[in-house]
Amino acid sequence: MWSGPRNISTAMMRSFENRPDCTVIDEPFYAAYLAATGLAHPMREAVLASQPSDWRVVAADLVGETPTPVVYQKHMTHHMIEGFGLDWTADCRNAFLIRDPEQVLASYVRKRAEVTLKDIGVVRQRELFEREADRLGAAPPVVEGADVLADPPRALARLCAALDVPFDEAMLSWPAGSRDSDGVWAPAWYEAVERSTGFETPERGEARALTDDLRRIADQAQPHYQALARYRLG
Repeated sequence: MWSGPRNISTAMMRSFENRPDCTVIDEPFYAAYLAATGLAHPMREAVLASQPSDWRVVAADLVGETPTPVVYQKHMTHHMIEGFGLDWTADCRNAFLIRDPEQVLASYVRKRAEVTLKDIGVVRQRELFEREADRLGAAPPVVEGADVLADPPRALARLCAALDVPFDEAMLSWPAGSRDSDGVWAPAWYEAVERSTGFETPERGEARALTDDLRRIADQAQPHYQALARYRLG
């Protein structure tokens, strides 16, 4: 599942992990991304110590033998920087989780004050989507986070159908708390999802007005978001 940050990406990971036939992998390229870019992120040193920093090692692990019939890989699109190979993705079913950039930015700055267009991953998400569409000869599944929040059974059933995975009602709720499968960065980013027991509407603070700088980023991101939104599952 290819997503930008501050979507419902972790809640979606919880949903799939609650299936008895599924294991999950949380942002496996995060350390490789930080090592390659040198960016300062919350808990940077802990992230670097927790994962391989060579993208080749990560990719090889992602397409090996699977412990369960379904494996849900949660990926951030901005982690896939130039130079990180993508051939391994042909061995996976690739889906795309989208959210309106205005909402992404309003949420993002609550956790990290500095943000750029690259940080929210929407341009890279469109590139990955178009690459996969070219490979398949058809659009891969696109799911809008707002659609999941509005009607989880319907949205998840359609996503599962598009992925040839049977829908399981266990995906609709999960126990509160942290998971051993969570990335080491969870204390910095997962506070809300750790309190959750199902899909919930975003926090009220996320609807606040954007600054002029954030508005410019949102405007730049909007065409890329719309390019994927036209294929969202109905």
